[in-house]
Amino acid sequence: MFLRHKRIRKNGKTHTYWMLVRSVRVDGKVRQQVVAQLGKLDASGKARARAYANKLMGRRMQPSLFEPREEQISDVEKVLMKAVRVERARRFGDVFVGLSLWHALELDEAFDRLMPEGREDIRWSSLAALQVICRLCMPSSDLHIAESLYRQTALDDLLGIPEDKVNDDRLYRTLDRVLVHKDAIEQHLRDRIGKLFGIKYDLLLYDVTSTYFEGQAAGNPQAQRGHSRDHRSDCKQVCIALVVTREGIPLAHEVFDGNRVDVTTVKEIVGKIEARFGSADRVWVMDRGMASESNFSWLAAGGRRYVIGASRSDLRRFEQQLIEAKDWQLVRNDIEVKLCPNEAGTETFILCRSEARKAKDKAIVGRASERLTVCLERLRARLKTAKEPVDRDRANQQIGRMLARYSRASKQFTIEVKASARHGSGLELVVQENKAWQLWNEQSAGCYLLRSNVTGWTEEELWRTYIQLTEAEAAFHIQKSDLSIRPVWHQREDRVRAHIFVCFLAYALWKTLEQWQVHAKLGNSPRMILEELRQLQSVDVVMPIVGGPEVKVRCVIKPSEAQALLLDRLGIELPKRLAIPKGVAGASV
Repeated sequence: MFLRHKRIRKNGKTHTYWMLVRSVRVDGKVRQQVVAQLGKLDASGKARARAYANKLMGRRMQPSLFEPREEQISDVEKVLMKAVRVERARRFGDVFVGLSLWHALELDEAFDRLMPEGREDIRWSSLAALQVICRLCMPSSDLHIAESLYRQTALDDLLGIPEDKVNDDRLYRTLDRVLVHKDAIEQHLRDRIGKLFGIKYDLLLYDVTSTYFEGQAAGNPQAQRGHSRDHRSDCKQVCIALVVTREGIPLAHEVFDGNRVDVTTVKEIVGKIEARFGSADRVWVMDRGMASESNFSWLAAGGRRYVIGASRSDLRRFEQQLIEAKDWQLVRNDIEVKLCPNEAGTETFILCRSEARKAKDKAIVGRASERLTVCLERLRARLKTAKEPVDRDRANQQIGRMLARYSRASKQFTIEVKASARHGSGLELVVQENKAWQLWNEQSAGCYLLRSNVTGWTEEELWRTYIQLTEAEAAFHIQKSDLSIRPVWHQREDRVRAHIFVCFLAYALWKTLEQWQVHAKLGNSPRMILEELRQLQSVDVVMPIVGGPEVKVRCVIKPSEAQALLLDRLGIELPKRLAIPKGVAGASV
């Protein structure tokens, strides 16, 4: 068995095509029979051809498989092996995975369609990919990317953007370009991710968080002080609304003023989702921060189904059911639920209680109570020892601030500032314990209430639907920790929105990698994958030639056994060599 080739000249070029043949005797004569058409072959292709021949012949490698003249290598040069060196080591593995995710989601095609090539020498879609992949693999500011981070990676080889073309001004202008296509890209991702993983959008989780600024952001009207989820009340912030699927797959996001109250965002977000994706039959899941009678009425009036955490004040309506021991259903080791139908029959309330949450609630209230008690005792002491009259209104204002600060214990005491001739201040502080509140606090610790208009579901199904909100909470956690959405360094409103959009896209890549992992039974930790593969580097191997110039070959180092296994399970194939731009001294062809 051996290889034959034929040459075809086409369009001024000569093409060589290979066939695997064997000699057979037909009618007493030896004929050549084609076993396989192999097409064009490089060195690795020839090796595979030899292996295939071995398999067919049942013997070891045939050294004479190729004709000798075809095996000869032209322009053989002697290399000074002792002088061979490695240069230009770059991070490769993690950014290559990031680019693979970008292509898998067809974001390159989407951005090329939305931002076609113009007079610019670098495609805007490539710059968008650069920013999103950097946010996924090595979150940093655009300035840091431009000044040092980009040249530490192999993204210049992968994206074709020279290092000298990456600067902060170009990256900022990219933000301006991509932001206007936010809605179109979200629509594209919905369709693409749904197709890739069979994602259904019949249940949507909605939540709101905040992220703070470094600096005053004086030119951004959305930068306001409000309730900080980051415990940075000293900083201005914006609020971020996020809609995800039950798997945590992002669907859409919006940016609101930093002082926007969660409950006021529901109608706007639900309305935008319906306008963009249609008003299909879906279930909305939200936490109690979105609960208001106005929202419940509006959702129901539009035929929308919901499972929403009710406000803690509503819990009082079901005090009797709460203390009764019957009808509780165990849905998890430490969680019980009870169905409480509404008299009108249009809604269902689900009482829930958790032993773990009970211990947590008691600890929170206990700390608040201790700190409030200390503050009240200090005020009492000041009123006792003051030698001059104290304004009663001012004292009441101080108490109001204390109660607001320690709101979880604010109803524990009945507090009154009374006139007193015994003290120089003319006032005294009277504090009495609220026994009824303490009893209710003990009974309701660890309890919460759900409210739903979904029919035909059991209390367990409704509860399990609600706890999927943890996926939305996890999305915020990932964006804040792994993708470093905070703090926001940009000051302009449009740039802030664009920064958050880039983080949204990076999160879409993150969840795509997570889906790959789950399907490959590799867990669900994208960061572990990225950290493992970031060790893979691309390098330039420089080979000095005897009596001639140096030759450079840009290649990817061989992955370890563990890395190779990860790549194989994920279906990612690494290139063995990378093209070196023309004009680089010693670059090999």
